[in-house]
Amino acid sequence: MNGIHDMGGMTCFGPVRREDDEPVFHADWERRVFAMNLAALAFLGPVDRARHAIERMDPVEYLTTSYYEHWLAGLETLLKELEYATDEEIDNGKVASVKETPHPPPNAEMAEGLVRGGMSATRDEGRLEPAFNVGDKVRARNIEVKRHTRLARYVRGKIGMIAAYHGSHVFADTAAHDLGENAQPLYTVRFEARELWGDNVERRDCVYIDLWEDYLVTEGYGRA
Repeated sequence: MNGIHDMGGMTCFGPVRREDDEPVFHADWERRVFAMNLAALAFLGPVDRARHAIERMDPVEYLTTSYYEHWLAGLETLLKELEYATDEEIDNGKVASVKETPHPPPNAEMAEGLVRGGMSATRDEGRLEPAFNVGDKVRARNIEVKRHTRLARYVRGKIGMIAAYHGSHVFADTAAHDLGENAQPLYTVRFEARELWGDNVERRDCVYIDLWEDYLVTEGYGRA
């Protein structure tokens, strides 16, 4: 969906500040939020659902809060929407009851595996034959998206080149809304800076972004 979280190419927000020797966590509460989100995977669903919860934050709140505060806001949203907790229970720091979970929460060994290796979205089923080859020119679809998507606004309608093919992956747009995995080819697409932001770009920069096949059309397909 379109929102303040999708800030690629937006001006007037200043440079991205890089912190030298940045710690993994700046405070103990960040460590706890990380652990809660990891444990919540067992009953709150896929990571795409969690991302969609964060996308729906109030824009001002999003801009004035930190990374792990975004995680906490998304967790609270899902706990309420899936009826695991009420506003009162969250405010009091207590959850009266917990439903049965489809998967057990991760133990320490499982949690370490998730942190170090992630959770694979690669599939050997679904749409397996890629429509595009490395080197093909493609256009990102120019569409209005009201639900979750990984198709960034700043590449919509723009021409890029297939730089790599990664096999078939779970489609975030449907997984976030319990509409099935819809596994399909995933590509890395290279976009030139001038294609994205115009002739006023002085440097010969480019952006690489991973995009699913449903986001792409052949270069000559207008601006669909």
